[in-house]
Amino acid sequence: MDRLDALRLFVRIVERRSFTLAANDLEIPRSTATKVVAEMEARLGVRLLQRTTRVVRPTLDGEAFHQRCVRILDDLEDAEGAFLGAQPKGQLRVEVQGTLARHFLMPGLPSFFEHYPDIELSMSESDRWIDLVQEGMDCALRYGRLPDSDLVARQVAMLERVTCATPGYLKKFGTPTDVASLAGHRMVGIRLISSGSLMPLEFTGGEAHESITLPATLSVTGPESYLASTRLGFGLAQMPRFHIDEDLKRGSLVAVLRERPPPSAPVSLVYPRNRQLSPRVRVFLDWASNEFKRSGV
Repeated sequence: MDRLDALRLFVRIVERRSFTLAANDLEIPRSTATKVVAEMEARLGVRLLQRTTRVVRPTLDGEAFHQRCVRILDDLEDAEGAFLGAQPKGQLRVEVQGTLARHFLMPGLPSFFEHYPDIELSMSESDRWIDLVQEGMDCALRYGRLPDSDLVARQVAMLERVTCATPGYLKKFGTPTDVASLAGHRMVGIRLISSGSLMPLEFTGGEAHESITLPATLSVTGPESYLASTRLGFGLAQMPRFHIDEDLKRGSLVAVLRERPPPSAPVSLVYPRNRQLSPRVRVFLDWASNEFKRSGV
């Protein structure tokens, strides 16, 4: 293995915190990864990685070396692309919120691959917050307010949300006419994976922003289960309009409290701050941003 490939291997091991996962990503034997790093440490005269039974972490020297390796590899890729006029290529790992990806990104993927046939897109679907670097992801599509982090965020949309319920639920519990009339109502609970707490119903307009948590017979963690539970009549729910537009047109769900809508929710593309964008990540971010703009949301 030449020195550039060794640098790529070292960077991947640090990012994945694992010899095995890094070796699998690069399609080499784990024994080769171990040998290359041992030779690298011997050549540099320092210990780069701290190995335990559960995880691999960089030493202080290893962290400094990792940062230099990342800059070297990014500069090399940009330089080659600029001088050769090469199309972006290679594997691109993206974490997505599945409902958003299916609605806004999937329809445009054939056109994306027509323009960038040498990119191999690995799209991982999840509704949980992950460590992009440790999981080996290049970028992610996120829904909702973002917590403080070292990630760079590019907001691509603000999604209108609607408070809704089934006609059967409203017949049983009544149609609320204002926030005060929510007493006695129930909500479908959506539970935050990070904390386990239920997200309250939120209402804007009027004099102030109000948050109310109603009793929840059923709580879930994913948007598809949230929608399915709402369709079954378990309570009031708040979700993006695009997700329930057909239900509203059919009358299987009814919008309520329209004069006090929930706040719109941002959609963002995020990527690690300390990583220079490779050409394939850059073109994907630009393309995905344009897909949301084209949808009109």
